[in-house]
Amino acid sequence: MVDESELKKLSGARVPQPAADARARALGAAFAAFDDRKNMSTAPQGSVVPERLIDKATRLWSGMMQKKLYATPALATLVALPIAGYATFYMLQDSPFNFGGERQATDGPAGQVETRLRVEEPAKVAPPTTVGELAGKGDPEELSRDITTELFSGETEADAGGTAAAPRDAIVAEPAPPAELMPAPPAVAESASRIGRAPGVAGTSKLMAPAAPPATDAMADMPVLAQENTDRVQVFDTNPVRSALENPVSTFSIDVDTASYSFVRRSLKEGFLPQADTVRVEEMINYFPYDWQGPASAETPFNTTVTVMPTPWNDHTKLMHVAIKGYDVKPAEKPAANLVFLIDVSGSMNETDKLPLLQSAFRLLVNTLGPNDTVSIVTYAGDAGTVLEPTKASERAKILNAIDTLAPGGTTAGAAGIAEAYRLAEKSFVKGGVNRVMLATDGDFNVGQTDDDDLKRMIEAKRESGVFLSVFGFGRGNLNDQMMQTIAQNGNGTAAYIDTLAEAEKVLVQDASSTIFPIAKDVKIQVEFNPQAVAEYRLIGYETRALAREDFNNDRVDAGEIGSGHSVTAIYEITPKGSPATVIDDLRYGQAATDNPGGIANAGEYAFIRIRHKAPDGDTSTLTTTPVTAANEVASFEAAGTDQRFSVAVAAFGQKLRDTDQTAAFGFDRIIEIATAARGTDPFGYRSEFLSLVRLASALSAGK
Repeated sequence: MVDESELKKLSGARVPQPAADARARALGAAFAAFDDRKNMSTAPQGSVVPERLIDKATRLWSGMMQKKLYATPALATLVALPIAGYATFYMLQDSPFNFGGERQATDGPAGQVETRLRVEEPAKVAPPTTVGELAGKGDPEELSRDITTELFSGETEADAGGTAAAPRDAIVAEPAPPAELMPAPPAVAESASRIGRAPGVAGTSKLMAPAAPPATDAMADMPVLAQENTDRVQVFDTNPVRSALENPVSTFSIDVDTASYSFVRRSLKEGFLPQADTVRVEEMINYFPYDWQGPASAETPFNTTVTVMPTPWNDHTKLMHVAIKGYDVKPAEKPAANLVFLIDVSGSMNETDKLPLLQSAFRLLVNTLGPNDTVSIVTYAGDAGTVLEPTKASERAKILNAIDTLAPGGTTAGAAGIAEAYRLAEKSFVKGGVNRVMLATDGDFNVGQTDDDDLKRMIEAKRESGVFLSVFGFGRGNLNDQMMQTIAQNGNGTAAYIDTLAEAEKVLVQDASSTIFPIAKDVKIQVEFNPQAVAEYRLIGYETRALAREDFNNDRVDAGEIGSGHSVTAIYEITPKGSPATVIDDLRYGQAATDNPGGIANAGEYAFIRIRHKAPDGDTSTLTTTPVTAANEVASFEAAGTDQRFSVAVAAFGQKLRDTDQTAAFGFDRIIEIATAARGTDPFGYRSEFLSLVRLASALSAGK
């Protein structure tokens, strides 16, 4: 029994001051205990001492190499990525950058992404299983699964009977970071940005990266990193079926751009189906060279060939195929070229598929120029600057050296760059020649004029000088395709997307004449359908190029250009009068309005095609017309020309990727069959590559 009086005495007594030697001994004992604690194991005696994950990963990798597991590339990749990623994540927890906050991706200045990290206390690391034991299981999938489990599981036999390991918190994105958090190191931020992408708004369209594989129990504790994809594309609805009685006239601007095809190809080769808004069917069709019949002389800038054929995906409709071929300027006839390379060297261009690819692409172009052609180089990043004053192509080494010295850095003052590029183009303007600004960029203009409408007005004003503008897109993640389309269409130019050096060679070498040398501008097409022969029609593609009916005769309304040797194809699906494929009910009183006791003029025609164009340096358009009659029709789809059939296969593929109703039941296998039979001469392998893309899309669509 404790005497309470003694306790009261103690409670009132003064605490004695510790002796200096006692204080020193206590501190020494505490430090010794701390050091011992770092090496202690909470597991029962006889258990293997837990290793740090970096040591564990190193040992596993060494074992894999000794077992020659790297002989199976898929297995090596499957195993290496989780080990490397998780080991990096673990090491960050002991790094000076672990501040106890969460990783957050937020918009920083000038559209930059600021990355922040919070790493929770690590879970217990399980005792290792030897690689030899895992390798003995034989099955590669089982082996990779076990290695992943062995690395990331929260509880093992060593934890049996003890406290289960706490799950590791995932890394998440939140709207706004606390002010006290500090940004992660650049290398960490870059790694995070490459591991995964979250849905993001791309202009008015969201672009999604490929879906992540289904999570498994073994991967439940792996960190999830997300980054917004800021690609911007224009949203548009697929052209509807129209009644020839109610809306007999279809008007649109021609489109010789090819950016959409390259974008689709890159998406498929990266393992995911492209978003519908990135698929512009006419650009896919017009990506390929076709042997349409061209005009005999430069006085007639293009020739039109029309073919009517059965529709392969609908037995009750027909296709009206309109093929335009531009005059191919001979080398001796080519006018002098005054080119200004306007090159984006902002910080976002510091990736292998951006500025380095751009430099290689423009080197190819320079090597195709004649000695009297002129090249200037303007760069923009924060401010615009002139790297090379107008220089004759005969000084090729000087031009190539200027290209080689370009380096990325800064923000993107694109509008200032455009103004400077036009200034140089006007300074060395070649009367009667080709004057063109060639803009190469990966994305947005985030300094100066950044609004697409403002840029459009700026370009419209500049095109009056006679200087044309072409746009070449590079890279992914920051691509502003919508802006590219806007300024190219309004600058009397073209837009292309360059994802590989082979594509650069196609656009800037093989198609150099059509890319650089225009033969006609403001080319518009208007088709009037005869409601006595055609009940309904649908234009395949050209949604973003639609014009009002009255725009056709208005020479102030801008439209597309045709370059030397360009091929332009437009395809209508038409429903003949009386066909069971009709989807629009007849008007109750519509027929009375079209009855004519004296008969209808040109009743045997399917349609009447009108095309307007201007000379490259002209202001007044010229009209050409083509009636479409039974003489243009072929009895079967197989009787159509090789190029016609191949272009229809491409049109079907584009519609499948856009999930168009009319081709919903038309399989990829049938597209492959048509394209294979119509491959024809394929000197550069473009059509063979198309077949491989269809097969990829078919595989990626399986089960959807």
